[in-house]
Amino acid sequence: MPGFVIEYNRRTGASHVTSFVQPDGHRDALKLRLKLESEREDEDMEIVSIASDSLDSVRRTHARYFLGKAVSA
Repeated sequence: MPGFVIEYNRRTGASHVTSFVQPDGHRDALKLRLKLESEREDEDMEIVSIASDSLDSVRRTHARYFLGKAVSA
């Protein structure tokens, strides 16, 4: 199943999404989330990994991460 990592700034509402769409993408998303969390310096940054069939589904089920400005890499 595809996986997605969302980096969300609680203070500003800005978010950045990394998508892993290959069949086992949820595993790669989890690995990236754990890596990012271990390097996180800003406590206002929330980092989550979500397994879902599409980013559109994630946007519906986890809408709070997408209310602010999207930040590109």
